[in-house]
Amino acid sequence: MNWNDRKIKIAVLDLYEGHVNQGMRCIREIVNTWGEQNEFDITYTEFDVRQKLEVPDTSYDIYISSGGPGSPIDTVDTEWEKKYFGWLKQVEKWNNNLANEPKHVFFICHSFQLVCRHYGIGNVCKRKSTSFGVFPIHKLSDGNDEVIFDGLRDPFYAVDSRDYQVIEPNHNRLREMGAKILAIEKNRSHVPYERAIMAVRFNEYFIGTQFHPEADATGMSMYLQREDKKATVIENHGEEKWKSMIEQLGDPEKIRWTYSHILPNFLNQAVGEFVM
Repeated sequence: MNWNDRKIKIAVLDLYEGHVNQGMRCIREIVNTWGEQNEFDITYTEFDVRQKLEVPDTSYDIYISSGGPGSPIDTVDTEWEKKYFGWLKQVEKWNNNLANEPKHVFFICHSFQLVCRHYGIGNVCKRKSTSFGVFPIHKLSDGNDEVIFDGLRDPFYAVDSRDYQVIEPNHNRLREMGAKILAIEKNRSHVPYERAIMAVRFNEYFIGTQFHPEADATGMSMYLQREDKKATVIENHGEEKWKSMIEQLGDPEKIRWTYSHILPNFLNQAVGEFVM
């Protein structure tokens, strides 16, 4: 299929529940920049999953499911989650029909945790303390062959902001699904905790990360330097954490590199035209 001959429909599932965030802005900017650079005709639609119970149908070509606040384990059987997993099953059903053009899905942070719980591929649980900052992400062997990570170093750096984690992988379930763990979090030799799973290829068309690949270094730096946000970060995480984040957001080989590779690589793969 020549995607330049028709409109590409992209759906973004917003799981932020109305909370002020940078994630949705960053996703919009990545998609719009990618479309302009490749001269694609794009239709972009957002769905408020948690507040309005909105989910897309299967008429879209590409799906991105956002991060969000709160617990990924306390929302079982809520109406919005039923709708969310109903949508997921519809996309799975579509992709299982070999007569259909497959639809690719990217799951970010909260969405990633929900889907890991849904598939039973690991233990989704609360962290001992909040992970907040710019951290190294380490590829595993399957991550070295993953097209979404093409162009990334090992380790690469990403924004991490979460109170929950996915640990203790169920390797039998992973093998059964044909899923692969692509990356894990930084080594914390000073604490006796297992390193969390940070990225999974669930199947040929579904992939997700527990970190935020959409984080925009420039926008986030400006955001964190607002007096109210600076005060909040210092109050919750300390001044050294705030200074470290500002410094690392300015490094072109860290967050800017991740921002310019992972989601663009995903979009390229989704249309079957890997644009270098």
